[in-house]
Amino acid sequence: SQLNNFSCSGSSENAPLKAKFHYREGSVDGVVYQLNDTAYVKAEDGKPDYIARIVEFFETSDNEPYFTAQWFYRAEDTVIKNHSGLVDNMRVFISDVKDDNPLDCILRKVNIAQVLPNVDLAEKRKEIPSCDLYYDMKYTVPYLTFSNIDNENVKIESENNAEKSDWSLLDLYSGCGAMSTGLCFGASISGIKLVTRWAVDMNKYACESLKLNHPETQVRNEAAEDFLNLLKEWEKLCNEFIFKPLESAASDEKADDEEPETQSDFEEFEVERFISVCYGDPNEQKKPGLYFKVQWKGYDSNYDTWEPIEGVSECKDAMRDFVTKGYKEKLLPLPGQADFICGGPPCQGVSGYNRFRNQKAPLEDVKNKQLIVYMDIIDFLKPKYVLMENVVDILKFAGGFLGRYAVGRLVSMNYQTRMGMMAAGSFGLPQFRMRVFLWGALPNQNLPAYPLPTHEVVSRAVIPTEFEEITVAYAANENCKLANAVYLKDAIKDLPAVNNDESQDERNYGTTPITDFQKYIRAPSGKLYDHLPYKLNKDDYERVCKIPKTKGANFRDLPGVIVKGRKVEWDPAVERVLLTSGKPLIPDYAMSFVRGTSTKPFGRLWWDEIVSTVVTRPEPHNQALLHPLQDRVLTIRENA
Repeated sequence: SQLNNFSCSGSSENAPLKAKFHYREGSVDGVVYQLNDTAYVKAEDGKPDYIARIVEFFETSDNEPYFTAQWFYRAEDTVIKNHSGLVDNMRVFISDVKDDNPLDCILRKVNIAQVLPNVDLAEKRKEIPSCDLYYDMKYTVPYLTFSNIDNENVKIESENNAEKSDWSLLDLYSGCGAMSTGLCFGASISGIKLVTRWAVDMNKYACESLKLNHPETQVRNEAAEDFLNLLKEWEKLCNEFIFKPLESAASDEKADDEEPETQSDFEEFEVERFISVCYGDPNEQKKPGLYFKVQWKGYDSNYDTWEPIEGVSECKDAMRDFVTKGYKEKLLPLPGQADFICGGPPCQGVSGYNRFRNQKAPLEDVKNKQLIVYMDIIDFLKPKYVLMENVVDILKFAGGFLGRYAVGRLVSMNYQTRMGMMAAGSFGLPQFRMRVFLWGALPNQNLPAYPLPTHEVVSRAVIPTEFEEITVAYAANENCKLANAVYLKDAIKDLPAVNNDESQDERNYGTTPITDFQKYIRAPSGKLYDHLPYKLNKDDYERVCKIPKTKGANFRDLPGVIVKGRKVEWDPAVERVLLTSGKPLIPDYAMSFVRGTSTKPFGRLWWDEIVSTVVTRPEPHNQALLHPLQDRVLTIRENA
């Protein structure tokens, strides 16, 4: 019943091996290995040895000794790659990958312990027994997933989510709240009442819009890093005024009573109450810190001011009242109170529109700093679930540096993770808009799957080869019937004509919806809102009026240029045409954009096309944004 290492070839064949005998143990260089032992396995020269569990010993029909290995991954062997330093170097990840190898590839035994995953890293370290390596998750290639291990011997206690009536959500970089709103709708289908309790965004107009639509939400118009600092200060305040032992609080009150009253700072103004709190520089004096908004006794709200905590620290009663009220109303989340965090950290540092990207050290670029802040907030609040959204460039840029960092941070915090890439067009929208979504889930939660496509879509992007496994799609052998793709005509052809200088914000449709999309998207009131375009300046408007109203028309159809192959050039036989203002009809930037190969400047969309991605500033200088038949860019309503 023991398999000894004979003279082996040192490599396994691609063809399936036929086993003549199976064994319970094997011997390599005098060392006996049992089934389910773990061992280092010979790797290529210059590479670290592989790590495997021995799940089978057998002798082939050619009398060669072999073993079947179930492989472990180190962090650097996974999608995390060059961010493996984020993960404990003793930690490895079991896989479902198994293959057959010559017995003499086994080098030596390694002691690998299985431990329970635990988001409390300090507690987890206490539970790790004496060992060489340990594992608490498995890694699978589809969707580059880190997840709990299916093992009857080790049970992870799952939280009973059905017992929780409301789930609290924090929407970071919220904009107007579209992502959190969609998540709340989706959660309701699963019988979970998810409520957006908090939202954070730098844009005050987006915050005003979100608050108007979601009055129950605590909307904060501030930078995410200021919000993180505020959360840390809020926890300190709650510890002092809410969770402090009663004896300690009574002792403080007695000490306060013994101190002589000093109200020199408030001889003229006396604090009535605190009405808000923030971290930052609300008075714009370059003095960032914790501030309270004060309502002064005897004065109306016009006299409310932001005061640093150092200036009001003696007002204990007012501060206790404010913190107590804020704690009861969940003004801010404490660790463990936010069940769900969603958001898309700003991506300017990796966006293809940014010509000055830092390829060598992306995280040193201030434009990418928000990804670090986002993960720091997750680390502090420890939500049950995380959903991050971002542009595909986080996987294309610098070898996927930022995408790998995001996964590494979550795994280092002991979150299960799953990465998927989905196009909006695959779910019935007339734009492609491919985005990356990263799930995170605590070990005691189920790691969600991604919704499968419902519609055909016109592909408008290149998927990074290394990340093909995360494209959300049906398997090649699955027979499914998808709905027809939705095109521009299906979405906006029912809308009335408007001009470049349109100013009417509300109107009647005056038309009948034809397609299912048009019927679905109309408001119940029957009113048409925001059907006005970004107003072009006089020069751009004059240029747009000269673009033919045909499919594929763009600046190349204007006089004075010729096209050779893919590149546009000036026509030497034609004098440069000028606008009424004296500026050139065809601007230099249109000719030089993407080294003269782009057809996007002043390009018209067409009815049987889709929009690749809706952009924030809809100028036609480097995007095809013109209405098919009208001399203007798409309106706010058409873009929506």
